[in-house]
Amino acid sequence: MSRFRSALHARGIATITLLAAVGLAASGTGMAVPPPPPNPSDAEMDAGRASAQNAAGRVGELANRLAEAESQLVGLQSQVEVKMEDANKARVDLGHAERAYADARRAAEVAGAEADAAAREIEQQRTRLDKFAASSYRQGSRLGSITAFVGSKDPQDVLNRAVFLNAISESQLNVLDDLQRARVEKVNKDSLTQAALREAEAKRIEADQARRVAEAAEQDAITAQSTQAEQARRLEADKAGVEAQLAEARSHVAGLEAQRDRYESWQEARRREEETAAKPPASGEVADALPGGRAVEMVIGRALSQLGVQYAWGGGTSSGPSRGIRDGGVADANGDFAKVGFDCSGLMIYAFAGAGIELDHYSGYQYQSGRQVPLSQMRRGDMLFWQDSGRVHHVALYLGNGKMIEAPYSGSRVRVAAVRYGGIAPYAVRML
Repeated sequence: MSRFRSALHARGIATITLLAAVGLAASGTGMAVPPPPPNPSDAEMDAGRASAQNAAGRVGELANRLAEAESQLVGLQSQVEVKMEDANKARVDLGHAERAYADARRAAEVAGAEADAAAREIEQQRTRLDKFAASSYRQGSRLGSITAFVGSKDPQDVLNRAVFLNAISESQLNVLDDLQRARVEKVNKDSLTQAALREAEAKRIEADQARRVAEAAEQDAITAQSTQAEQARRLEADKAGVEAQLAEARSHVAGLEAQRDRYESWQEARRREEETAAKPPASGEVADALPGGRAVEMVIGRALSQLGVQYAWGGGTSSGPSRGIRDGGVADANGDFAKVGFDCSGLMIYAFAGAGIELDHYSGYQYQSGRQVPLSQMRRGDMLFWQDSGRVHHVALYLGNGKMIEAPYSGSRVRVAAVRYGGIAPYAVRML
């Protein structure tokens, strides 16, 4: 469309100039129609068109490869987010396991200390009992011995001695039995605690291994995404280089066509030497060539004015680019929080603010903000959206002719790209 307008404008100016010169000549000023301008041959024009067509084919091929690479990049982004959550879960599980292991260790230490104390008490009681038995033996007052009752004053004294000796014996034996049972219980408890400690240690080791595996998987996913992003950047650079060649080839062809147009205008002027005036091309012809109306073109113009502005997750307001925010993942790895730019929905906010339309900074709400139309009916100025598992995660502005403008992902810049149909939402959203 732009080449049509340029050609129309050039043709009109050339025709007006030549016809004005003819009119002056006819009115007796003495001026004549200027000499003929260069007229490129058909072979030159065919060669220029072939060169432009070849460059256009290469641009199309690179555009398809880039769209495929970016589709894979979007999928990898989802994988990275899943792996990040897996790693977070593994870290939490490890924390729980380490706390359980620490509790088990403390319980084992307490049980061990109690068992040791019980063992020491038993040994002390056994020592006292041995001393008592030895003393009784030396004094001839062994339990059940007649000598223990020698010197008794009367039968009541004998009975008292018997009760006393029996009480001492039973007390010592009962204490010994109780302490022995306590030691057995403490040993059993210590054994159970040690088993719990071993189980807690095994779970801690298992959780630590799961954490390492999850973190390695997270890193692999991030590396794969970074590799894919680098491939996309290389393809974008290659595409930009070929697009520059295409623009140069088209410019060359446009120059040849302009020369041919000027020559044909000169011929027309020669045939109309006798005319004294000519009407300029109607001003409405160019205005009518703008589809979608003034508001749509204002929105698109604002978006295109930000080409090359860097991506910043969370960036973009109705006034222009703004500082990004942290996301705890890929955006942080690319330093988006330190950049001033746009994310996908932020670019839409800025573009539509030119038409007095306010949008929320969330692509999911933007998908519900206007009239949804089938993709088959999308037109210049509509918003396009992409989904994953039914959730909207990206938005771009449709420019027509299979092109869109977007702020694609961290590490990239605002750009014009071919519409990607992988994962695209079934409806475009029309605000104007």
